[in-house]
Amino acid sequence: MPLTTTGELVARAHAAHSAVAAFNIITLEHVEAVIAGAEAAHAPVVLQVSENAVKFRQGRLLPLARAAAVAAERAAVPVALHLDHVRSDTLLGQAADAGFGSVMYDASRLPYAENLAATRTAVDRAHAQGLWIEGELGEIGGKGAHAPGARTDPAEARAFVAGSGVDALAVAVGSVHAMTTRTAALDHDLIARLGATLDVPLVLHGSSGVPDRELTAAVAGGIAKVNVGTALNQAMTGAIRDHLATHPDAVDARTYLNAGREAMARTVERIIAGVGLSPA
Repeated sequence: MPLTTTGELVARAHAAHSAVAAFNIITLEHVEAVIAGAEAAHAPVVLQVSENAVKFRQGRLLPLARAAAVAAERAAVPVALHLDHVRSDTLLGQAADAGFGSVMYDASRLPYAENLAATRTAVDRAHAQGLWIEGELGEIGGKGAHAPGARTDPAEARAFVAGSGVDALAVAVGSVHAMTTRTAALDHDLIARLGATLDVPLVLHGSSGVPDRELTAAVAGGIAKVNVGTALNQAMTGAIRDHLATHPDAVDARTYLNAGREAMARTVERIIAGVGLSPA
């Protein structure tokens, strides 16, 4: 199936009051598992490569991007490529040529005015390359995510979207990056107010730590893109640990990587089906 774009998938989901799942990939096994899980769930999916993943791959974007694009084109469901949490202007400039149809530019660590200015510049560059672009307002990662003022303010968000020109906005509503337990409680009143205030789709980061029922309610309230990363790494690492514990003499990487890949595929299918995300 031809590669699609995140913008198309999110727009379709947003119009249907649903959401598309976006999974962060690090290895080829991640790529294969996400596509297999999405195919099993009969749903479109977004493959996301973060700036940290690029750093892990020794600063080289193309090897993983090319592998993901080839796998996506052979998938039985629509698949898009998205460059996630970009801070580097150099990396942003590489996105379109590497096959990505969208980027998430992350200047959320900066004070509001600086975040707005940096995101506006990134939006102009991205749009000039034909890229759909997501911004972020509020604090999603770390201990500060639940501190006063960390949540995304609807009035401020409206001004940010108008001033920056972003196509979608990642919002801080109670989720936290890198959670290993599914115990996050979202602010559904805030999600509803943001959905009613903004004319662009909302994105939920840190979804690995959010229970299915919370995700389902968030999607009903206006979230149109659900980002997942840590849950895949938990599944992969756990399966590999179990395999090596059971087979302490194993040396063939294919055996334990296959266990990890299968565990990730099951996780992808469970999350998509459990939340009832947008069908293909």
